[in-house]
Amino acid sequence: MKLVSHYHGNETLRKSFMQLAFDIFGIDFESWHELGYWGERYIPFSYADGDRIVANVSVNELDFIIEGKSFKALQIGTVMTHLEYRNKGLSASLMNHVLDMYEGKYDFMYLFANASVLDFYPKFGFEELEEYQYSTRISAGQGGFDLRKLKLADDLHLIEKIVYGRVPISKTFSTNNSFGITMYHILNIFTDHLYYHAEEDAVVIFTKENGAVQLYDIISTAPVNIKNIIDCLGDIDKIEFHFTPDDSNLQYQCVPFKRDGALFVKKGAGLEFPRFVKHPFLSEA
Repeated sequence: MKLVSHYHGNETLRKSFMQLAFDIFGIDFESWHELGYWGERYIPFSYADGDRIVANVSVNELDFIIEGKSFKALQIGTVMTHLEYRNKGLSASLMNHVLDMYEGKYDFMYLFANASVLDFYPKFGFEELEEYQYSTRISAGQGGFDLRKLKLADDLHLIEKIVYGRVPISKTFSTNNSFGITMYHILNIFTDHLYYHAEEDAVVIFTKENGAVQLYDIISTAPVNIKNIIDCLGDIDKIEFHFTPDDSNLQYQCVPFKRDGALFVKKGAGLEFPRFVKHPFLSEA
């Protein structure tokens, strides 16, 4: 076996990686790659047995915005091992390689672990941290500017322009340079939940469940007035945010966020991860 990385230009290794990701997680990277969204900021570090990818730890290079300041962040994801190659220490070896490669180069390293591996990442210096979700109550049926439902077949260029030129959604806590991850979510998860707010020139991503809106993202190339967005969401009385809002004109309730698994963070010397924040859903790898 050999350790390989930066191989998305190698068709054989890339397709083997994609097959492993599909087999383990059901992740389909094909259209994401074909449309050019697998950029230089997404890097798999893998063990290859010949031309077959058998274990992997990927990194996403992005930035945190914390209280208006930018910090280098590294999100780890797609940690996987082929069933035939497990219990050989391959994932641990790749994790140590990544940590060595990026030691001192990033302010924060972090990942989202599922419930079955919560005891794995503390061995590498990661600390489990609690997230918090914000919600607000509003008066139903306020009306406002109409939203236009987007279709990928017709509106992909518009979506790309806004995603690649976006400004951080929150100065309190958000991410930047995460366009590749965001486009994966748009292509594979939220295809039927994309809307355009022409007045704010924003892509709005939300679902409605039991009279409440799950607001996943507001993507724009300039700061928006969230109240203008909320006013056009229709007959609802509650909005739950899947990012950290910082519009002081709204009254928020903040409660611990429960996910299937946990957020783990490894901090640089002298740095603290902010409390009472929610990592943006569309930046999760």
